[in-house]
Amino acid sequence: MERLGFIHEKLDIKILILFLMRRLPGAIGPIDLQDYTQQCDEGFGYFEYSDCLAELIENGLINEEEGGLRISAKGAFAGETVESSLPYSVRKKAEKIIAPEVERLKRLSMLTAEHKIMDGECFVTLAMSDGKGEIIRLEILSSGEAQAERIEENFKNRAEKIYGQIIELLDSK
Repeated sequence: MERLGFIHEKLDIKILILFLMRRLPGAIGPIDLQDYTQQCDEGFGYFEYSDCLAELIENGLINEEEGGLRISAKGAFAGETVESSLPYSVRKKAEKIIAPEVERLKRLSMLTAEHKIMDGECFVTLAMSDGKGEIIRLEILSSGEAQAERIEENFKNRAEKIYGQIIELLDSK
């Protein structure tokens, strides 16, 4: 049975994957990438996608990291060179599909939330930038690793609100 869609060939699937990866400002989980890729065009299935992704990784165009998949410099260059061969409608649909993820990753890239244990003490570092530079940095002594992880998670989820509350407290009379 013939599948609908513009993309059927392995090369086109690889170009679509690179197109998506070039627009993502951070690492993405393999399942999320598969979902975005297959939402863009219905001309191929899971197995074709998996084969293409494996080849892109094997050829060093996409790197596997602890946080997921990230395009390499080699992959970004290759993608930029060939992405105009994707049908315009597929490119526009792809950009629309990943827009929320792009915004989420941009926001996360402006946040730092990590902890270190030094001399038996657990220190949490929280920072937020506005894209131009750091606007706040806090270093907090926590009671332990469990509390540090809660602080990090809360900061990642509500950094803007926390920043606003700190400014409000510091600016009040």
